[in-house]
Amino acid sequence: MSEADDCLFCKIIAGQIPSTKVFEDDTTYAFKDINPKAKVHVLVVPKHHYANVAELAAADPAELAHIVAVAQHIADESFHGAFRLVFNTGLDAGQTVFHVHAHVMTGEKLDE
Repeated sequence: MSEADDCLFCKIIAGQIPSTKVFEDDTTYAFKDINPKAKVHVLVVPKHHYANVAELAAADPAELAHIVAVAQHIADESFHGAFRLVFNTGLDAGQTVFHVHAHVMTGEKLDE
């Protein structure tokens, strides 16, 4: 079994696990975080499995740029375009699902 076969986010993308979809296109899926840290907290993931943002950047920089554009779209729709974008890379940095995902936080003024 590959990492992708047992990946929580791959199962969400495939529709095997329910999520609240915010955005989807051919390469990217975005859904509400189940443990939000802001009024609007959305996870943006590539449909192709990459373990972390460094792996994604090396393999498909265009998809990484697209994820940022999707984050901007979400912020434009949810708040006046301001947003925080966070990628946790590695267990010691707080990454708990090893499928790269961007945390888009917006919808309110965020503390520093």
